[in-house]
Amino acid sequence: MLSIEQVHDFEHYGFVLVDQVFSPEELGVLLSHLDSDRVTSRTGDMPDAAGLSSKIALWAEIGGDVFGAVSAHPRMVGAARQLLREDVYHWHSKVMLKEPRVGGAWEWHQDYGYWYGDGCLYPRLVSGMLALDRATRENGCLKVLAGSHRLGRLDHGGVGKQAGVESERLRAVEERLQMVYAEAEPGSVLWFDCNLLHSSEANLSEFPRRSYICCYNALSNAPYGRGGHGKPEPIQVVPDDTILRFAQA
Repeated sequence: MLSIEQVHDFEHYGFVLVDQVFSPEELGVLLSHLDSDRVTSRTGDMPDAAGLSSKIALWAEIGGDVFGAVSAHPRMVGAARQLLREDVYHWHSKVMLKEPRVGGAWEWHQDYGYWYGDGCLYPRLVSGMLALDRATRENGCLKVLAGSHRLGRLDHGGVGKQAGVESERLRAVEERLQMVYAEAEPGSVLWFDCNLLHSSEANLSEFPRRSYICCYNALSNAPYGRGGHGKPEPIQVVPDDTILRFAQA
């Protein structure tokens, strides 16, 4: 459960970092499954404007594997319900792999800049980024513009093979809002609003920066038409010890 103060910080700043959500033992299980077929068969490159590239594996369904156990975990689903103040469904989840020395940047963007085109009428989506490694400025941790979720959806264009916010407006926002490097310890979860402006720098360090991001949509915000990700149905939450059970598989 998130505290009242954590919910307030999320609503005020557009993000909140929650420490020690998952244990070292649970992280060990997740890291041991990064080379599973579920991840490797879906991994692709996302080049930045400089030509460096991070890897991403994405899926919309909650599978029966250890990553599905995170997406349906009570610590994740419960927090998403608190932040959106209603029941949620699974939008999608993704493994982010920013490898040492070659992991590229992510341009400044809002997730709703992508998802608006999927037919969601309201920006009532939230993401929880679970740090699998220590995330630092040196290895390209997420950086955010605090309070930028209050700007509403901004226009986006192409930057490399990514979508990025329009540069002139971005400069004006950067002059007015505080930029925060969201450095995080392994096992912590950074929750952020779908309209929060965020980006990350290239990983030029010797250490990987790997994370697992679970994205949720408010159940009342299912897209019109046939667009969108995931199935707009309540999540069947798994028992709290489910991740550790995969250590015995």
